[in-house]
Amino acid sequence: MSKMKVGKILLFLLCLNIVTFVVIADGPPTCPADLGDECDDSDEWKGEFFPGIPKIKYEGPSSKNPLAFKWYNAEEEILGKKMKDWMRFSVAFWHTFRGTGGDPFGSPTKYWPWEDGTNSLAMAKRRMRANFEFLDKLGVDKWCFHDRDIAPEGKTLEESNANLDEVVALAKELQGSKIRPLWGTAQLFLHPRYMHGAATSSHVGVYAYAAAQVKKAIEVTHYLGGENYVFWGGREGYQSLLNTNMERELDHLARFMEGAVAYKKKIGFNGTLLIEPKPQEPTKHQYDWDAATAANFLRKYGLLGEFKLNIECNHATLSGHSCHHELETARINGLLGNIDANTGDPQIGWDTDQFMTDIAEATLVMLSVIKNGGLAPGGFNFDAKLRRESTDVEDLFIAHIGGMDTLARGLQNAAKLIEDGSLAELVRKRYESFDSEIGRQIEAGKADFEMLEKKAFEWGEPKVASAKQELAEMIFQSAL
Repeated sequence: MSKMKVGKILLFLLCLNIVTFVVIADGPPTCPADLGDECDDSDEWKGEFFPGIPKIKYEGPSSKNPLAFKWYNAEEEILGKKMKDWMRFSVAFWHTFRGTGGDPFGSPTKYWPWEDGTNSLAMAKRRMRANFEFLDKLGVDKWCFHDRDIAPEGKTLEESNANLDEVVALAKELQGSKIRPLWGTAQLFLHPRYMHGAATSSHVGVYAYAAAQVKKAIEVTHYLGGENYVFWGGREGYQSLLNTNMERELDHLARFMEGAVAYKKKIGFNGTLLIEPKPQEPTKHQYDWDAATAANFLRKYGLLGEFKLNIECNHATLSGHSCHHELETARINGLLGNIDANTGDPQIGWDTDQFMTDIAEATLVMLSVIKNGGLAPGGFNFDAKLRRESTDVEDLFIAHIGGMDTLARGLQNAAKLIEDGSLAELVRKRYESFDSEIGRQIEAGKADFEMLEKKAFEWGEPKVASAKQELAEMIFQSAL
């Protein structure tokens, strides 16, 4: 062989080696670094998933330890109830263990040590073990999941169900006697079959497939002792009304919800069914736009007694409301069942799912929760994810600690406002004219227009008092 040919072959091999190195370096690791030659398709893991992370304890407001609670003291009693019972915190499996840091403009940034770069059944089991170590160290006894987040989708529905059963059996074992799902749900938005919706799809085959998937998800939620089941209809809406029969789709959605109610009762699942409103994203318009829209849907189709609402704060702001508004709308309609504890960025117009860190917002949230008498059997689920640039394993703990502390401070502040009574008294005085005899008749529906006309002639021009908004804001801020 000539020297020229040998040189070309060596150059080719060198280039091939460089390309291979670039491809490997650019992708996720295919094997955990500390398993070496023992990496295989097993779900076993040597040692802890979170070495060096202790069980998180309460150290008080003066602590500088990032891996300690400063405000969340689980056993502290506030307004006759322990803090842990007001909160009922839950970890979201999908953001915590399936979040990659990827976004529409960039590839994933997070490669946790236990990940092997696959979506295999063995990897699903390994993630589940990591989940329960995380719960134990964080001191949280509830978790939430989508079916396809915890177990890989198979080539057929039967295979998908079998995969789910296998992972759920492990979860049941790892839960022990204390940990339970706050809620479960079915992922009806990622697969291409759901591009036109699930319960609102224009294809009857998709509708049937979605029903089968929800049936299975309710079954496993029930089997794991879940306390609620959530419907988030990310694809239940439209991109254009020109090719959409909205009335028919809404009717189909109602029939779907009726089917879920019937099956829940048939299998003896006593958990609460929850609808999670969101205005848009990924669809241009989602049918459960906000709390008022969802309440009207339930009222129209006779489902008010069968469902409550899971209010997500970031979804509230996307719909043009504050989280406090959505919580109050749900509460006064008797529909406040659960809260997805997160927030958005006012400068960004999409669902950023950030951990709540605003003490004022948390205080308003807790005012609604206290007025509601708590959330049980619902709670606070951290439907929140690390920022793309936060890539350390300990960041998972820091983010949850920060979110838990923020809501704990909100609870303490809300309790201060209630015990002080000044804000409630300001509101009472604002409406005290309706405590009169005629006011009581109006509120009882016994004052007709003729009666009110006589009163208007008798009283003359009303003297309207100040609303004292600045004073209300001063009182509120004094509690923070």
